Formats: sequence, C-alpha cells, structure tokens
Amino acid sequence: MPANNALLNSDVLIKGCRIATGIHGSGTPLVLVHGTPAHSVIWQTLVPVFVDAGFRVHLYDLPGFGASERPLTADTSVASQVSFLLKLLEHWQLEKTHLFGHDIGGAISLRLAFDRPSLLQTLTLADIPSYDSWPSSTWKDMRDNYADYARIPATEHYRAMSRQLQMAVFNKHLMTEERLESYLAPLCGVVGQASFYQHQVAYYNACYTADFAEKLPQLRLPVQILWGAEDEWQPVEYGKRLQRDIVSSTLHIYQQAGHFLMEDVPLPVAAQLIDFVNQHNMR
Repeated sequence: MPANNALLNSDVLIKGCRIATGIHGSGTPLVLVHGTPAHSVIWQTLVPVFVDAGFRVHLYDLPGFGASERPLTADTSVASQVSFLLKLLEHWQLEKTHLFGHDIGGAISLRLAFDRPSLLQTLTLADIPSYDSWPSSTWKDMRDNYADYARIPATEHYRAMSRQLQMAVFNKHLMTEERLESYLAPLCGVVGQASFYQHQVAYYNACYTADFAEKLPQLRLPVQILWGAEDEWQPVEYGKRLQRDIVSSTLHIYQQAGHFLMEDVPLPVAAQLIDFVNQHNMR
C-alpha cells in the first residue's frame, strides 16, 4: 500500500470499488481530478491555498491509482473513469461544481463536460492529453509492451519511474527525496508495479481523445487551460489547439514549468484558478 496521504480521509464504495477520498474546507465546491503517473498527492500544496480562499475541496484517487482499490478486472480507462466521477459527484451531493483536471484527469473532466455540462460551473484543464497527443514517445513502448514491463525487476522499474517523474517537472530538484518517494510509493512494490501497468499504462490510448476536434467547439462552459511551457510529454502546441477549439476559453502558459504544474508553479496556478472561479461564481 502507498504511504499515508493526509489529503485523503475517507473511503467511498462506488460501483463495487473502494475509492479513497478527501473533503477539506467549506464554501464554494471545487473538485480536483489528478492524472498519471500520479495520485492525489499532486494537490498537496494547492489544497491549503484553496481552503484559505473559501473553497470546499473534494479530491480522490482514481480507481486503480494511489490509495484507491486496484480491481483485478475493472476497466480503469478514461471512459470508465467518467462514470466513477459522476457517481462521486452524486455521493458528494454536488449538483453543480467547479472542476480542475490535470493530465488524464483533464481528459476525464472534458468527457464529463461533453455528457453532463449542467453539472459544471467552470472547468480548468492543465497539461492534458488530447487529440492524438498520447502516449508520448517516452511512454509508447511501455504501453505497447505493458505486460512485459509489469514483470521487469523491481529495481529496474524503480529507476525507470524515477526517470519518468523527473521528466514531469522543469525544476528537477523538486522531484527528489521525500517528494519523489511520495509519488513512487503507489507505483512500486509487489502490488504497485503490476497495478501501474495494468490500470494506468495499458490505457494510454488516444482513442479516448480522438473525437475532441469534433466535440470541443460545441462546449459552452467557461474553460481555462493551464500549460507548462517546458512540458516534455504534452507539448504546449496542444494547449494552443485546445484554446482554438473551445469557444471563449483562455490559455495561460507558465514559463519554467513542466507537465506537473502543481509542483513547478503551485502558487501561480492556485491564484489563477481562484481568480477564474471567482469571476464565474454563481451569485
């Protein structure tokens, strides 16, 4: 099991799968959806800022990720994760909320917005896979041969994941020591290694985002797009394409920031979300 995550304080049974969740603060509802290879620990710097700004923050580890259950046979693809998120919103009794999705969490959030836009007041997307942008070149061989990678020696897997996580940040010193270990914990070990390839890497597939060009122009929700200029997995050109395709969306590019914006520039990202939500909040 992964190391304890102070952000998660309860378990919820959704579709027969136990999901680790957390709720913090009171006020305006905000739901955070993490990506891969990550879990809710990626929000650790932002959550206290959001709470201080008057938000009730809801977050969770995706099924098959982090401290949530790793079901043997369940589908944990982007498409399936949408149904889990819908059930969680129902459990949290959120009839309308602000949503912030990073990486595949952003793809999940967009697919939810396509199907149930009435549930969302605003949508914030950060460095998401889109169109044909994934898997990136550094992940493609792992995706194509995920069953073989699941059986490589533990030390080799640990080194590979350390390298990948270093790529996720521009400021490489941030992803070292305890912070690196907090990301690695759910990805390694007897359960973690096999689960990572089964529940995450196996589903790195552009089939879940191939229809974005068709569906994005129909979206009428307030959307902002945040992107790291130095993202090594999802080039900033995809953020610009998303901005062109989503009517009235805005794009904010952060210099000296990589794929994990919440690590490289957490306070500017938090401030941008707070400002955006306050502009569109229901009176």
